[in-house]
Amino acid sequence: MKKVKLDLSDKKGFDQLIRRKNISFENVESDVRNILKEVKTRGISAVINYSKKYDGFSGSSANIKVSQDEIESATKNITQEIRAAIDIAYRNIKKFHEKQLPTNYETEITKGIVCGRKFTQIENVGLYIPGGTAPLPSTVVMLAIPAKLAGCDRIVLATPSKNNKIDDVILYAAAICGIDEIYKVGGAQAIAMLGYGTSLNDKVDKIFGPGNQYVTKAKMLISNDAEGCAIDMPAGPSEVLIIADKHANPRFIAADYLSQLEHGNDSQAILVTDSESLIAGVEREINSQLLNLNRLEYIKHSLEYSLLIKSDNMGDAIFFSNKYAPEHLIINTSKPHDIFSKVKNAGSVFLGGYTPESAGDYASGTNHSLPTSGFASSYSGLGVESFMKATTYQYITQDGIRSLSDTIITLAGAEGLDAHANAVKVRLSHD
Repeated sequence: MKKVKLDLSDKKGFDQLIRRKNISFENVESDVRNILKEVKTRGISAVINYSKKYDGFSGSSANIKVSQDEIESATKNITQEIRAAIDIAYRNIKKFHEKQLPTNYETEITKGIVCGRKFTQIENVGLYIPGGTAPLPSTVVMLAIPAKLAGCDRIVLATPSKNNKIDDVILYAAAICGIDEIYKVGGAQAIAMLGYGTSLNDKVDKIFGPGNQYVTKAKMLISNDAEGCAIDMPAGPSEVLIIADKHANPRFIAADYLSQLEHGNDSQAILVTDSESLIAGVEREINSQLLNLNRLEYIKHSLEYSLLIKSDNMGDAIFFSNKYAPEHLIINTSKPHDIFSKVKNAGSVFLGGYTPESAGDYASGTNHSLPTSGFASSYSGLGVESFMKATTYQYITQDGIRSLSDTIITLAGAEGLDAHANAVKVRLSHD
């Protein structure tokens, strides 16, 4: 990790700090384009070939889809402790997301003119669950619960398998969410399978879920293909930004810092503080705590992209955070809500010394599928509305169109669209 002094007057240096140096699609774009093209033309055989090549898939088209027996066996195989933890997380996440259901509305604009907005579910959605370095049952419930609450008619899940088997915790999480269309493939080929469809599966209308650079690039390309489908949001490596003051416990800060870095070898953690002594304390704690962690190699690599930033004051720290637009923002200060009131850009915010980011990752209730790479400045995190779309409608009476006719005809004339004007005129002349 690198220690840096924040200088807002140094525009070039500031821009360097907020730039994600851990993200590059140049090395994967060509491969991803080839994978998408192959799956698009050759279908399931290409999906299987690439899964064997990259993920060690050992099955065939006959067993690429998870059977009901496999789902039932998974429920029996996991421990009661893990089952209870997933169940608690499920309840908390569902309770929070139930409040997000959007409301239809209708309003009378003027006499005889009624306009409304109606929300409906996206019919077919695909959920991608990464599995390259660790099984992620938490991501299953984070994606599946809002999809179910939205009322999606068909929910398809894809995740990498090892020895033609998906981890039992993934299958259990899917089972309690009511998902039974599950495929044992990952990577760009899984995204292509969901987005284009094959002889074994119909395409979906929108793909959700995080992934590595291959998965992310595949989602981006498929969303720009007229034959593809929509995606939830642009996403890259996971990241956390921590704003802290002299009152923060350096052990807590270091633990939050390291918990983010174990996601993968391209994750990023940043501490911004006006306390020199806190930086020193956090640095000591990081060097001490990381020695006892299992995913040490990932953490060491991610530390190369991570920063300890000294700011002159909290105002500068907030300014930096809003420009960086972090996926996760931890505010560990004496008055965190005061800082939070000034936050403009962040995927999800964690307030106070006893609110670790891992709480949101697993079980507090908020969703952990969030915009990364600065996209928190323009995208929201995943919610029920992400799985829905809105249709506007209007009902106009004969008196209503008469009262609006002059306006419509005048504007149509100004744009030179006489057929638009005529659509009103024919109604005015009709008894």
